[in-house]
Amino acid sequence: MAITSGLNHLGLAVKDLRQTTKFFTEYLNWEESGFDSSYPRTSVTDGKVRLTLWQTDQQPDLNEFDRRTNVGLHHIAFEVESEQILNETYNLLKDRVRIEFSPELVGSGPRKHMMCYEPGGIRVEFIWQGQ
Repeated sequence: MAITSGLNHLGLAVKDLRQTTKFFTEYLNWEESGFDSSYPRTSVTDGKVRLTLWQTDQQPDLNEFDRRTNVGLHHIAFEVESEQILNETYNLLKDRVRIEFSPELVGSGPRKHMMCYEPGGIRVEFIWQGQ
């Protein structure tokens, strides 16, 4: 039996706290809580998942994560309840953030997913489990 019982939160180091917070709160309708300007950091939630967003130091030589050559977060995936919501999410984000690929089948389906990047460059997947 596992000694843990689920994910409490996931902490992400972000390039621009304001822009990443906006991605979650304004584009995805998440709620923000726990802003601390002394760190700075904040928390966002969709009611089930909680992320803590930590501002990185503002340096011109900031190293961006490369999922193929660095150990760390490959991407974060969020489930959506319907194919319609997946398509609506794509349409909402396509002119606001970089899209890696639009909604497509996962393997031979019926699951579908899309991949984008939040404003600071973290890969974000949205996935619908199919019927």
